[in-house]
Amino acid sequence: MNAEIASLAEVTSRLRVEAGSTPLLVMNGLVIETSGPGKAQRIVDGIDLRLHAGEVLGLIGESGAGKSTIGLAALGYVRPGCRFAGGSVLFDGQDLLALPPERCRALRGTRIAYVAQSATASFNPAHRLINQVVETATRQAGMGRRQAEHDARELFARLALPDPDHIGERFPHELSGGQLQRVMIAMAMICRPDLIVFDEPTTALDVTTQVEILACVRNIVEAFGTAAIYITHDLAVVTQLADRIVVLRHGRIVEEAATRAMLAAPRETYTRSLWAVRQIRKTPEPDHGAPLLELDGISASYGSVQVLRDVSLTVRKGGTVALVGESGSGKSTLARVVAGLLPPAAGGVRLQGNGLPRRLQDRSRDQLRRVQLIHQSPDAALNPRQSIREAIGRPLQLYSGLKGAAREARLRELMALVELKPDLLDRLPNALSGGQKQRVCIARALAAGPELLICDEVTSALDQVVQAGILAMLQRLQKELGLSCLFITHDIATVRAIADEVVVMRQGAVVESGPRDAVLETPSYDYTRLLLSCVPDVDPDWLTRLLQQRTAAKDINDAG
Repeated sequence: MNAEIASLAEVTSRLRVEAGSTPLLVMNGLVIETSGPGKAQRIVDGIDLRLHAGEVLGLIGESGAGKSTIGLAALGYVRPGCRFAGGSVLFDGQDLLALPPERCRALRGTRIAYVAQSATASFNPAHRLINQVVETATRQAGMGRRQAEHDARELFARLALPDPDHIGERFPHELSGGQLQRVMIAMAMICRPDLIVFDEPTTALDVTTQVEILACVRNIVEAFGTAAIYITHDLAVVTQLADRIVVLRHGRIVEEAATRAMLAAPRETYTRSLWAVRQIRKTPEPDHGAPLLELDGISASYGSVQVLRDVSLTVRKGGTVALVGESGSGKSTLARVVAGLLPPAAGGVRLQGNGLPRRLQDRSRDQLRRVQLIHQSPDAALNPRQSIREAIGRPLQLYSGLKGAAREARLRELMALVELKPDLLDRLPNALSGGQKQRVCIARALAAGPELLICDEVTSALDQVVQAGILAMLQRLQKELGLSCLFITHDIATVRAIADEVVVMRQGAVVESGPRDAVLETPSYDYTRLLLSCVPDVDPDWLTRLLQQRTAAKDINDAG
């Protein structure tokens, strides 16, 4: 790798390693196994890692690769039901696995910090944010309350949070997802840790918010010289931050290299497969299918807050319309209106020219059957106490009246349609991977015999390889079953893979719509261009260029 093309951070990292400096974190032969009844299964199998002070290490791989388990091991922690079965985790020369539990806990939050994927689930909704942010600093680090609050406000300002002097007085539900994620970064940084573990902090965020978080992460790590482990399934994201990347699969290291070297010449086929979803391109269907779903002037509110404003769109038979926009733009609310879960205040929903009742309870069984909604989170959508057989069998009985051998035969057909083995039918959801659970949700929707599928961010929490499989399967199902699809997403790569037409929403209204290639290649509106500019590229300089362009544009506007 030529030094002249490497970033300053990457050169610094390489020189630090070449100089033989002592690593901050060393994992030697780390083995983590399940500890429940039955034969132990290895989740992490002989991992060797080195991380130096001030260096950012990216961990990437599909679901179940062991990324989060390794990240938690860096804190000397293992999830319930698992155990350390071999190896060592040395932090600043101390083996975390050999330390007394109280000494290990004392390091967490002070010298080693953790930022979780879901900020919403990580905060206590009953307490103000400032109290939660300063808790570790005051209880474990011995910092005075006044100093801790002062430092928290400084971090809020550094992380570009609005009204940094007072935002801490709010409760978690009063902030957006992106703002809450930045507050969690401030909470992790308040004790100025030597190492911070970022576990998928942008996975569920829209592209514009993701850019803000990535910029904040990079700035805060560089400003304080903090070493970091950045866990993700998105190669384009990790290349913006990491000096080195480790590719994991089935608990083992597949490949490890400096970021630019890996991008220029990945050695392993599996590493190259991490680009999979970005390489899928659907050939748009001809625009002569008859309209199946028509929305005409839909407006809707939650209480006194209007969230949809005069939205109109058409989904043609056998076609896919991608609904894109930032969080809070009204995409999922529109899905709820179509499904009958939220009655519109104005406008109408028509299916094959016939109006659908506004409320779910007023729709006939046949109308319910024809429109099926697949939710973002299969964990929330599936009853954890019901077997897969029960989950898929219920709509079969409800809409088709199938029983006995006929029901069993159809269950197996549906499992084959979604590329799952029939022996999974008697398992509970927690025995399946994230991708398998999402396929079960799709099979459950197909059991009703629908004409329209509403897919609400169904791939957003899945890794790139699993996403590619789900999208390819949806394309096949559309062709085989003649399904139409309203596909809600914030991922432009997914739009390219699945859509015939695109509808762009902002603040509850449609700002642009048209054929996919026309909207994505030659957008007419500034907001659409903003969304497209925020789609990460597999290029380590992409974020730097984007931020420089924004700074230049701001300077021009200020000068004008």
